[in-house]
Amino acid sequence: MTTRTTPPFRADHVGSLLRPPELLRAREDHAAGRIDDAELRRVEDEAIRDVVAMQAGLGLQTRTDGEFRRTSWHMDFIYQLQGIHRTDQQIEVHFHNAAGDLDFTSAALTVDGRVGLDHTIFGEDFSFLKSVATSGTPKLTIPSPSMVHYRGGPAAIDRSVYPDDEQFWDDLSGAYAEQVRGVAELGCTYLQLDDTSLAYLNDPAQRAALQEKGADAEHQHERYIRQINAALAGRPEGLTVTTHMCRGNYRSSWTAQGGYDFVAEALFGGLEVDGFFCEFDDPRSGSFAPLRYVPEGKLVVLGLVTTKRPELESKDELKRRIDEAAKYVPLEQLCLSGQCGFSSTVEGNDLTIDQEKAKLALIVETATEVWG
Repeated sequence: MTTRTTPPFRADHVGSLLRPPELLRAREDHAAGRIDDAELRRVEDEAIRDVVAMQAGLGLQTRTDGEFRRTSWHMDFIYQLQGIHRTDQQIEVHFHNAAGDLDFTSAALTVDGRVGLDHTIFGEDFSFLKSVATSGTPKLTIPSPSMVHYRGGPAAIDRSVYPDDEQFWDDLSGAYAEQVRGVAELGCTYLQLDDTSLAYLNDPAQRAALQEKGADAEHQHERYIRQINAALAGRPEGLTVTTHMCRGNYRSSWTAQGGYDFVAEALFGGLEVDGFFCEFDDPRSGSFAPLRYVPEGKLVVLGLVTTKRPELESKDELKRRIDEAAKYVPLEQLCLSGQCGFSSTVEGNDLTIDQEKAKLALIVETATEVWG
């Protein structure tokens, strides 16, 4: 087997990493008014330098900033799009874990103006990452266009602005196309679109809830795939784009369940990305059978190492599961990663930073032994 010099890599990771204590303290101090924006930025910069060095030291080829400047993996981006604003209404998302249930509460959004882009979102953040990543490939993670719609739904769209849904979708994909061009101009060669909607739609309960709201739940994933493709249609040469599809990740908890079967044929056969990061860390994620729809040339990054629990997986078990996946898609098209990020929100999952590092080291060691 060949090693990979372009992303996604044989040993990869989704993006978000646990925030160190000094960064969490600085965020609290900033929120309380004890430190200013410049001091917070200085602490963030130092934490990012350290976490980039950590990734290099573990032998990873990917470099991210751990999403250290964000509170949430998606809303920090979405609220920067023109025409989209917070509302006073609160949205509750129900999460589950082995100990019980908990809710994630966040401000709702409204599309009350024409969707557009007046600056490259996270552009300054990526430029800093690129400047400190003296080795490896810097990766920028952003939410996919689907998340704007899935989070708010049709009810969030002001019909005086968009009486026609097609205009909304055209503007949304157009704004994302501008974002893609903007990050490429900054030197980004590895962009990841994070998307829970395409995984959530595999869950019959999620589809039923959408149907009750009047949505076409049976075909919504097809719309999302078309809009992502429209956003990527003119992407610059040399920019690798992947998508990560998980079923929710908040404080070691999840929202949806079910394999990728419902969306697999349209998704793997039709989404114009270079690779798919897929959750496969427990029975809730279903079987590898949907991977039979992955075409030649596309990569699948198997999320076999859970980021939700501290227990370290068995290397032999990981190899066995990689072999099982290779029955559906050639081993040459497979890679290995964690099932999700370690800290999709600032709170992070229930692991220590040392346990996080052990998981990442296991991914590197296993990938080296499997692919060379």
